[in-house]
Amino acid sequence: MDYERDILNILKEAGTEGLCVHKIARHVFNTHNSFFGTLCFEDVYRYVKQYLYKNSKTRSSIIEKTGVRGFYRLNVTSGDRGQLMFLFEDEKEEEAPRKVEDTSLSLF
Repeated sequence: MDYERDILNILKEAGTEGLCVHKIARHVFNTHNSFFGTLCFEDVYRYVKQYLYKNSKTRSSIIEKTGVRGFYRLNVTSGDRGQLMFLFEDEKEEEAPRKVEDTSLSLF
């Protein structure tokens, strides 16, 4: 499962205020849930909660707790933050539209 990448994307979009665990879990659940592959929200919530807790223990972690109980955000003082921003920026690159030339023969 690619929940980790989704959690980091959601926290990046949340900014400095951060989000509560329930909202992060809801976003991850909605991203991965489909008609053919249903998920249990409690399982996703439990995974997100454990992931956030484990990755916010030290000051140098990429995720940190805010002043409000149950809210998390990206750690702006983390050394890994720069590398994480490079990874997000690489995804957004788009190809320039190619100019298509009509090389077919005309009937007239």
